[in-house]
Amino acid sequence: MIGVQRLLRAIPARLWRLLITPYQPQPTTDSFMQRAQTREDARAVVTVAVLTADESRRLFGVDLARRGIQPVFLRIANRAAESVRLQLLSIDADYFTPLEAAALNHFSIGRRLSAFGAMGWLFLPLVALVPLKLVTAYLANGRMDEFFRDRGFRLGPIGPGETAEGFVFTDLDLGTKSVHVRLTTVADIGRAIAGDGAGHGADTDFVFTVPVPGIAADYHGRDFARVWPAGAVSACDPAEFVSRLGALPAATTNAAGSRSGDPVNLVVVGDFETLLGCFAARWDESETITLATCWKTVRAFLLGADYRYSPVSPLYLFGRDQDVALQRTRKSINERLHLRLWLAPLSFEGLPVWVGQVSRDIGVRFTTRAWNLTTHRIDPDVDESRDYVLEDLLSAGRVRLAGYVGGVGPCQRTAPRRNLTGDPYHTDGKRAVILLAASRGGDRREQSVPG
Repeated sequence: MIGVQRLLRAIPARLWRLLITPYQPQPTTDSFMQRAQTREDARAVVTVAVLTADESRRLFGVDLARRGIQPVFLRIANRAAESVRLQLLSIDADYFTPLEAAALNHFSIGRRLSAFGAMGWLFLPLVALVPLKLVTAYLANGRMDEFFRDRGFRLGPIGPGETAEGFVFTDLDLGTKSVHVRLTTVADIGRAIAGDGAGHGADTDFVFTVPVPGIAADYHGRDFARVWPAGAVSACDPAEFVSRLGALPAATTNAAGSRSGDPVNLVVVGDFETLLGCFAARWDESETITLATCWKTVRAFLLGADYRYSPVSPLYLFGRDQDVALQRTRKSINERLHLRLWLAPLSFEGLPVWVGQVSRDIGVRFTTRAWNLTTHRIDPDVDESRDYVLEDLLSAGRVRLAGYVGGVGPCQRTAPRRNLTGDPYHTDGKRAVILLAASRGGDRREQSVPG
């Protein structure tokens, strides 16, 4: 017995952690509430906070981000005279239930025992303690299930004057996360069937645009208030606005301005916060170009993997590279939509005007015009990419007015133009103009604006 006790005392602390399975969440960790946002109206008060990877690891005791899970704290106070319920699919159609999120992070016995590696041979007598490992892992997973379940947001009616709160486990987003909270009135089923009351109640929407630390988005170094000198921005009336849009540069250029590139085929009107709010739910931001992000891009390129925040190569307009770059990727970095935006020296209805270029990557090809001898091949139908942006925003209810003005001018598929890397493109020559709605479901109109 004494020999066994001496052996146990001699076991290093790290080895003890491998032999047993500790689960140590920190339920008092609430630093994320310092970044919480609250919106309210006559029917409800809604508070939202998005956890960073480090905050979720401390609070829940496991690395949720490694599994692609991001907890979103939600508090709903019902001010209405009727019960309301949260439409959880409005936040994330692919959300995880609390027990599902816990199960994806359960301690794996085999994986943790394999952490012994070669050291395991030195402590072969400790194999007798494997049952201890099995039991403690089982108990830790049970505590994890209970912790997640107790802190998850429970679906169901929220009565008048009641408050519900908890975590919704969503897919991981970095940079900017859009959280769309939709509340629906819960009808009294007896009264509704008897015809003495409405069935499905009206919806109330609260849309949050939440910055999430984790990436260095390319626009972080931009001071949009100083992009143009004082007095350089022209405030336009409707007639002047259309005229000035047609007179904007037709295409992007290289850094020297000596060669033309992709057509400038998009105009977006709205302040930067609204712009991010409109795009964040469906598009990803782009990281700045560094050695680290270049390596992640190369790795994703070689493996054919996804890198949602891959840096976007610079194109130039107004003598500078893009102010903001957004993208939508498929399963591979080689298949994505690129959207570059520049702040123009114009304003309309007191709002800034952004001009942009959008194209769709559909593959990779060899080129001598790039330092790495490869470039993405774009879909030559650049009008499809332009109209995809318009349809995307229309479907999200974030368009107040949309139309078209003249741009680069038409060219046929049989006589295409080429961008800076030699890819051909054809177009009807117009640029889409989109006035963003400050909130979802604003006054939506679509019309042709003569260019």
